[in-house]
Amino acid sequence: MHAQVLLQPWPALLFAAFQLVSAQCANGQAQKPQFPAPALSEQAAQETSSQSKAELQIGIALTRSGKFVEAIPHLLAARGHVSNEYAAEFDLALCFVGTGESKKAIPILLGLRNQGHENADVESLLSQAYSGNDEPKKAFEAFQKAAAFTPKDEKLYLLIAAAFLERQEYPLGVRVVQSGLQQLPESARLHYEMGYALWQIDESGLAKPEFERATSLAPHSAIGYLAAAQESFMLGSLPQAAQVARAGIREGFADYQLLALLGDALIQDGASPGQPQFSEAKDALEKSIAARPNYASSQVALGRLLLEEGSVDAAIEHLELGRQLGPQNPAPYMLLATAYRKRGQLEQARAMLAMVAKLNEAQTEKRRQAADEDHE
Repeated sequence: MHAQVLLQPWPALLFAAFQLVSAQCANGQAQKPQFPAPALSEQAAQETSSQSKAELQIGIALTRSGKFVEAIPHLLAARGHVSNEYAAEFDLALCFVGTGESKKAIPILLGLRNQGHENADVESLLSQAYSGNDEPKKAFEAFQKAAAFTPKDEKLYLLIAAAFLERQEYPLGVRVVQSGLQQLPESARLHYEMGYALWQIDESGLAKPEFERATSLAPHSAIGYLAAAQESFMLGSLPQAAQVARAGIREGFADYQLLALLGDALIQDGASPGQPQFSEAKDALEKSIAARPNYASSQVALGRLLLEEGSVDAAIEHLELGRQLGPQNPAPYMLLATAYRKRGQLEQARAMLAMVAKLNEAQTEKRRQAADEDHE
């Protein structure tokens, strides 16, 4: 919702000025009007500029708070009417990427690039936008340009790797992290991301030392505990994964990812309604979602828990959100098929199963293409 602005909008002011001048001319007043048109135009321009600046500031503040949906109307209102066009355009593109509308962000970012704003931030966001729009080759090219600008920026590699992993472009995610580790070999976070990416492509033997390296580089930290817990989870040691996550949380590292991992480990280890572990899992997942509502893993895990609890409607709500946040992940679709079947909505259940089949076919094709490229 737009904040209330007391200034009249620019078109209304121009229309009022036009009416005033026209009325005076109609009355046969040959002399110049008391408030000449140029002065009114200048006043209109000043008030328009003031209103646009206010819209931009509101949009920037909302963007910085992660409220992308709310920020978009304000940024659109400011677009084309403020001196700091770069901020308006970049934040608008950021919001589009953040709300899954990557296709809308791409022309904005290409425009900034063509206007002389070719920098690491633009190229990084453009890479994420291309990835979100299922254009992995262009995404990787933009990543390479961004890395050339700021080769020591850890966040750059983490953001773009996460974008690839979210779209299940695991080989490209691995390549991004490899590039980062060449520049930052002591980065615990990059070693963790490498372990996670390798695990996703069934290379657990290669993933294990990466998780261990992350733990040794950052012991008694959020990423250190997360790496150790993820390693245990990967190896199927679910009680150990939960134990490590609990230890990290007790030490004050109640990171949203660690909370989500704790909840997921407890559920997959067989926690059932009525058991203390089940309540612990639910509490951990709810805290994870409160800290980061747009983290798909915790939404899906809580949906799974609620489904086991018999809270079908609530389960569907979280699973649908998890599906929107991670549309390439087949897990929420499978769970939604079960949930819709329990609610008697057989057509929706069949649609979810059809999506699982489609996603599996797409992933198989991606792996085939990656294998072909490796042999070229």
